[in-house]
Amino acid sequence: MVKRYLSVITLAEALALMERSFPAVPGIIRVPVTSGAVGRITATPIFARFSVPAIHISAMDGIAARSADTRGASEQHPVTLPDAARVNTGNIIPPGYDAVIMIEDVWVESKSDDVSRSAPTKRRDGETYTIRKPVSPWQHIRPVGEDIGESEMILPSYHRIRPPDLGALANYGVTDLAVRNVRAGLIPTGSELVPAGVMPPPGKVVESNTLMAAAALAEAGVETHRYGIVPDDYDLIRDTVRLGVAENDILLVSAGSSAGTRDYTADIIQDLGEVLAHGVAIKPGKPVIIGRIGGKPVIGLPGYPLAAATVLRELVLPLISRYGLPVPRPEDVAARLTTSLQSDIGTDEFVLLSVGRIGERWVAVPQSRGAGVQMSAVRANAYLQIPARKEGAEAGETVNVRLTVPRSEAEEAVLVTGSHDPALDYLADRVRPRGVEIHSTHVGSMGGVIALKKQECHAAPMHLLAPDGTYNTYYLERYMPGADLTLLCVAQRQQGVISRDGLTFDDLLGRTFVNRQKGSGTRVLLDHCLAERGIDPASIPGYGREVTTHLAVALAVRTGEVDAGMGVYSAAKALGLPFVPVATERYELVMHRAMLDDPRIAALVETVSSEAFKQILRDLGGYETGETGVLRELRG
Repeated sequence: MVKRYLSVITLAEALALMERSFPAVPGIIRVPVTSGAVGRITATPIFARFSVPAIHISAMDGIAARSADTRGASEQHPVTLPDAARVNTGNIIPPGYDAVIMIEDVWVESKSDDVSRSAPTKRRDGETYTIRKPVSPWQHIRPVGEDIGESEMILPSYHRIRPPDLGALANYGVTDLAVRNVRAGLIPTGSELVPAGVMPPPGKVVESNTLMAAAALAEAGVETHRYGIVPDDYDLIRDTVRLGVAENDILLVSAGSSAGTRDYTADIIQDLGEVLAHGVAIKPGKPVIIGRIGGKPVIGLPGYPLAAATVLRELVLPLISRYGLPVPRPEDVAARLTTSLQSDIGTDEFVLLSVGRIGERWVAVPQSRGAGVQMSAVRANAYLQIPARKEGAEAGETVNVRLTVPRSEAEEAVLVTGSHDPALDYLADRVRPRGVEIHSTHVGSMGGVIALKKQECHAAPMHLLAPDGTYNTYYLERYMPGADLTLLCVAQRQQGVISRDGLTFDDLLGRTFVNRQKGSGTRVLLDHCLAERGIDPASIPGYGREVTTHLAVALAVRTGEVDAGMGVYSAAKALGLPFVPVATERYELVMHRAMLDDPRIAALVETVSSEAFKQILRDLGGYETGETGVLRELRG
């Protein structure tokens, strides 16, 4: 049996190991020009089968003539041509002629004194052609091979076929062509897996890693084949791996490199070939296996989705590029980091980010670092590599980040940092067609105020209750004195107790509870209500347990983990839970007033003010829209 993590190697060592262990020789197949050629990479040069044009043709509507007959023609001395022939664009030039004169430059006369500038293709009997300026040889004639000559190279090797190439290939007589071809097999393993599209019963999970891997490889031009889910049976996995190696150039085995008694992948690779490395110092992705069977690479992907994604990006795609396929190259930008990140020396760590442009600089907000949190990848548009030699990166530090989307798309990002509300998701959906992409980070109302003060977000959603009963301005004046701010009202919303039994606020004593994080408006409201009633927070079991969203509160209640929590009505309604109102609060987006000149923020304001968005809030329930879209100014 192969010992797990016998010797963990560095990322650089892993890349070097793969380069010297695998020759990366692609297959070559022929594909028809009429289908399946676009995006493929040419394996050999491609040559024209015939010349285009294949014979001299006219480039204009006019008359074919001999250039020698036009000598001496001028306005004072017009020349009537002794011989000429009518031609239209694309017509073959009759023998003996070496020039075409545009019909606009020809005076056409006939016996009936008819004059025509849109003459037919044949010369009429008795027509004469008079010109008033000479022409040079080959004027307005497309000679044989002007576009391309027979046997001339159309495309070289290693060229990615584009749509314009396709039309040219067909025009030059190419019917099929040799392209580089790499086949990758993907084997998902695990008795706990169910196929995508199936609702997993308790204890089961949807198999998504090979779906993600197939898409990433297909984007690079790899032909992929996903095998069916193989349960945790040594012989079944070994037989499928043997088949996968025979049928493909590269084999990826998913989820077999995790810890546990049913970790068979490394032993099977050793049984059929050799394990080159088991464990690479990357995070996430450390459990990756690099093996070789029959000279072909066999990679064991970790089970956690973000770990598998990291291995694909940092190890598998560089291998694919060595086959001559076009792996996407991310663009780097320098961005200011909003949060300090600690990392282990000796490990290259990859942190997913939401980045956006605020003024003239980029700002990077870290996503969750959990290897199993797939939504981090969904929300991210960039990532940061913390090198193995560093212990992390500090908040405020300018770091080099790699975009996972085109730069133009990253520039559409609007960073919204602060209080969570389900309405933000619907707002993001409404503004996306207008070229705005909202990236929300849920750090509570006070966290949003701090981010806004440091100019690390475009807008901060907040709902902070002041001692005098007003919302938001008290805290903004206190923590951002002198700032010119604009507050955009999203809605007045109901906050209350979410439970399974219709509990009121006064029923909370002795009941298990889930809380929102410190600095959140919900937490401020809870503490205000407890203080009004003289209730010690310590008497609420679970007061110290914190989550970052209203839906997380509702989920904890519905699953029976707790009896109750504070949240908004729309979250309770979404999960079918009873809700007892406690307060109606003003939920606003706060931004620096200068931001209103930004077209992205202008689109945001217009969308919030729209009747369509107000109707969405009314349908969600728990929102009053009388103030929705109202702007308040807070001048320094």
